[in-house]
This record gives sequence, C-alpha cells and structure tokens, in this order.
Amino acid sequence: MSERFPGGAGGDASITVPTLPRRLRPGDTVALVAPAGPVDPVLLEHGTEVLTELGLRVVHGASILAREGYLAGPDAARAADLQDAWCDPGVAAVICARGGYGSTRLLGLLDWDAMAAAGPKILLGSSDITALHRAFADRLGLATLFGPMPATTVIGDPEGPEPATLAHLREALFEGGVTAPIIGDRVIVPGRAEGRLTGGNLALLAALCGTRYAMRARGRIVLLEDVAEEPYRIDRMVTQLLQAGCLDGAAGIVLGSWVECGDPLPTLAERLAPLDVPVLAGLTVGHGTPQMSVWLESNVAIVTESYSLSGMFRDSDAAT
Repeated sequence: MSERFPGGAGGDASITVPTLPRRLRPGDTVALVAPAGPVDPVLLEHGTEVLTELGLRVVHGASILAREGYLAGPDAARAADLQDAWCDPGVAAVICARGGYGSTRLLGLLDWDAMAAAGPKILLGSSDITALHRAFADRLGLATLFGPMPATTVIGDPEGPEPATLAHLREALFEGGVTAPIIGDRVIVPGRAEGRLTGGNLALLAALCGTRYAMRARGRIVLLEDVAEEPYRIDRMVTQLLQAGCLDGAAGIVLGSWVECGDPLPTLAERLAPLDVPVLAGLTVGHGTPQMSVWLESNVAIVTESYSLSGMFRDSDAAT
C-alpha cells in the first residue's frame, strides 16, 4: 500500500507505509555513533552508563571521539561508523551521541541498498539528526525515534539524567512501554487531527528543501522545533517551507521547544494559522529540559481540548 504526495516538496513521490522496528528488550546491543558534531567524552561516558543501567549492552563506533573542526571526524569515517552499526546483525538500535552539524553531509555517502538489506532497527537522535530521520523515512521506509541523546546534558550529565526525560525515553524504547501523551501549553488553532508524524528541527527541514529528502506533509502531523534562532530567522525558514510546498496538505502542526529563540510564537502563529489546521504549541520535544520522545512516521493524534499529542505505536505493528 502506498500514498502519493503530489507537487511541492520532492515532486510527485510514492511513499510506502513505514515499517515500525522492533522495540528493545533487556540484553539487546545498541551502538552509539557520532554522525554530526564532536562528542564530549565525559558526557558520553555517563550517557553510556545510563543506557547500560537500562539493561542494554552498549558498543561505540570506532571513531566516536574523533574531531575535525566542528565535526566528529571526517565525513567518510562518520558515515562508515553509522553504516557499520546499522548493518551489524547483532545491533538492535543505532543511537546518535549528539547533534550539532554534519548529518546532511553523510546522506550521499551511505550505501542505502546495503542498509535496506540489513533490515529494520531503531534509529534514535534529534536536532541535526533530523536529516537522518528524513533520509531513513525516504530511503528505508522506516519509522525512527526523535528523542534525547546520551552525550548531551539531559541524559549524560554527571549529576544524572533528567528524570522525566529518561522515563519517557524508556517507555518509547522498550517493548511493552506506553508513552504518556505529551502536553502542550498553548493552542494556536483549535481542533483534532490524526496522521503520521513527520518533521523535526526547523533549520534542518529548511536545509533539505530542494533535495529528495524534503519533507512532504500531506496528511501528516508536522513537528517543528529549534534552538538559538531569532524570530525573524524562524519566519524565514517557515516561509521557505511554505513556499517550497513542504507544508501543503498538512493535517496538523505541533510546535516543540524554542530554546534561546526569544518569543517566536507570534511569528509562528502568523505564518501557520492560515493553514487552517490544528496547531498546538509548547510541547517539550526538541531541546531544553525535559525532552520527550516521539516516533516519527508513526500515527499520532492532536487533541487541542486537552493540549495533547498522543502516540499510537503498538508492538503488534512492529517488525519481529
């Protein structure tokens, strides 16, 4: 079965219904890789301990602590770590250590046929990892987990992980877990909507306009969030998505965190309200504390009366 998304972003593309990967079980092996910015070794150590305490066996990519300017080593090495982890049959999940910048540089270096042949598994990350989420949806037809990363303060702080963040991540990651609805704090346009969740970090979604990985929102719930962007830049990027057709046909919009962005909600309301779909703001997804986890390409529901975004991931739907 497929859905067709005409026009705008990516042209007329046929998108298959996504595969939901098997969620984790205690004893599973997970691989930590660094596809973007350089990793703080202290945060990585503590984040690794947190995952181990969840009952997971944690392995690291060969070049996870490499550094080349603002990147975690050369593009080829970062791509090799990601691909090797994904193609390892003993690895149940590939977890990105942190974001930063650089994930888009890997998209043309990965052997997508080999990665497809490796079968479905979990990809976890957020921020710059939005580029990989979009590519994995497009090239592998896979649902992926947008959530907190181990070599960041919200998980890897030496004082311990942020409790609500870790609890929500555990429920999202492990079999049998049921994530609580994520509650916003402001309704921009009231209503109810259901659909597959897409989107992520606004800057990355804007950067992917004009590529094969551009977001296609028709029939979808769109997540937007960002960090350290002034409202005029947020305006520019949302306008780019609108003019590129990336938001055409969206069923609803959920707005995550806007850390160090001033007050962008008036701008976001001005640009998004004319879409005439439910728009819910103030969800703790993206950056800041706490950080909740959401499965991109899975079915979700917005109910603005309760300010809630609810996930519908069922283990019975997942790959075995």
